[in-house]
Amino acid sequence: MAKIRTSPNSYSELERIVRHVADSYSSGRGIDSLESAALPNQRKVVDAVEHLKHVIYMGFYATRDLNERNLGHHIAEHIYEAFEILVEQISRAVVYRRKHGGSPEAQDIEWSEAVVLEMFDEIPRLRAELQEDLQAAYDGDPAAESLEEIVFSYPSIEAITCYRLARELCVRGAPLIPRIISEYAHTQTGIDIHPGAKIGRSFFIDHGTGVVIGSTTIIGDCVKIYQGVTLGALSIPRDQCGELIRNSKRHPTIEDDVTIYAGATILGGETVVGRGSIIGGNVWLTESVPPNSRVTYSPMPGSDEPSQTVRPRAARR
Repeated sequence: MAKIRTSPNSYSELERIVRHVADSYSSGRGIDSLESAALPNQRKVVDAVEHLKHVIYMGFYATRDLNERNLGHHIAEHIYEAFEILVEQISRAVVYRRKHGGSPEAQDIEWSEAVVLEMFDEIPRLRAELQEDLQAAYDGDPAAESLEEIVFSYPSIEAITCYRLARELCVRGAPLIPRIISEYAHTQTGIDIHPGAKIGRSFFIDHGTGVVIGSTTIIGDCVKIYQGVTLGALSIPRDQCGELIRNSKRHPTIEDDVTIYAGATILGGETVVGRGSIIGGNVWLTESVPPNSRVTYSPMPGSDEPSQTVRPRAARR
């Protein structure tokens, strides 16, 4: 490909622009950090997640034959790599947060090591929970032909796996890294699950694109949701100084055995969807509904205005 001939004036203009951009770094904006080397490295965090996925789903990712004699060796390869990465990245996040007005506690690399070791000790439990999530996907989707197909091709499993890993770091107070993990899954799958959310067992997201689950959401066991569902907040209240009140319950509670169909929006920290309920597609819900409810959305006859109906349904046995 022929090189484009550029006039000397263009280079002079580029030099002027470089100086102009560099001068803008003195403005004090939040994006003006010159300490990028001290920040966590997003790519390395993703590498750690990939190593842990090998550990969780070893037989699905292995490139060599596995047996009882070499299984420990293969697990160790990925565990040790993930440990080194996460300890360094969490340490960076802790130091950076403390330096910029965060928690003043003298948390050091030993604290980061303890956090990661505690998380890794939970991997057998996480594998059991993800096995239940896989089974829920298989039981809930007649198009699924095998658990293997689900692991390899369902974006919801990618998102839920990353969520459960991020959640373990989140509950232990690791800053920033859980959000990097969850947003990596978001970019890969279109499913946005905040690591602060509490999600029970046997969780299934069918299709999944456009699903949003906010940070204070509570989801019980055996819940199934479809694409485009939002579990979000109403307008966020402010204190007397006009600052957002960040530590309140802002997102809904979904009890056990609930199904939420495509496009439904459920908002508010005081909103509770009772056990065994079905929320129909495109429903807009900002009030609680009792257990075993069926909430549907339909246009009102002779009017362009929509209506929602809440009626009881037979309880599951």
